[in-house]
Amino acid sequence: MVVWLDSAKQWARIIKRDVIALWLAARDGRTPIAAKIVAGGIAAYALSPIDLIPDFIPIFGYLDDLLIVPLGILLATRMISVALMSEFRAAAADKAERPVSRAGLLFMLVIWALLTIFAAWVGWKYLAG
Repeated sequence: MVVWLDSAKQWARIIKRDVIALWLAARDGRTPIAAKIVAGGIAAYALSPIDLIPDFIPIFGYLDDLLIVPLGILLATRMISVALMSEFRAAAADKAERPVSRAGLLFMLVIWALLTIFAAWVGWKYLAG
């Protein structure tokens, strides 16, 4: 069981490093535009203090952390050249602090607001009529 825990910690460190590397890639002029959009979106979402599915929801709460973010990282890293991604990963490993995405926070707040408005509209439509 200790081996499993060690590999999980290593995987988490790699994910954290790659998120920061994508954050750097999204701001670099050498990154292709499509890759910038994907990398920026994944980094903003992963660095946002608000999740699409809150962690307190059983099973689904960790779905984004265990599935959506790693798959997004995989997609974004395949869109960036190996040499450039290696450079971003090295720079991310040297960064002492984790950046915070205000754009990711704003994006998640907008999604939650839209979902709330939609739920209220559906509730009003079916309960009032």
